[in-house]
Amino acid sequence: MTDFDPEKFEDKYVHYFPELQQAYKNAFNRMNDRYDSELVHAIDQQVLNESEPFYDEETGFYVELPDDPYDRLTGVIVEEEKFEAVLETHVETIETELERVFRV
Repeated sequence: MTDFDPEKFEDKYVHYFPELQQAYKNAFNRMNDRYDSELVHAIDQQVLNESEPFYDEETGFYVELPDDPYDRLTGVIVEEEKFEAVLETHVETIETELERVFRV
């Protein structure tokens, strides 16, 4: 495991790409076990594919989502309230996995 350096995280895809992939994969697997797999897959492929993880030394990891995530969803019928709840949980799971993978 690579030691985490917050300054290197600014160029995360150069320094930490495998770790990022692992954190997102772990989060996906956890979510897929707990929620409707069709919805989890749609969120992963249509919303989170455009998300951006960041690190702040005071608040830790956080994930920024693209604008209007619900409007990006196609091929799955789900109420917006349920979508928002599952998406929020998925983002929290990613942030937790980032902390775990990077041991922060």
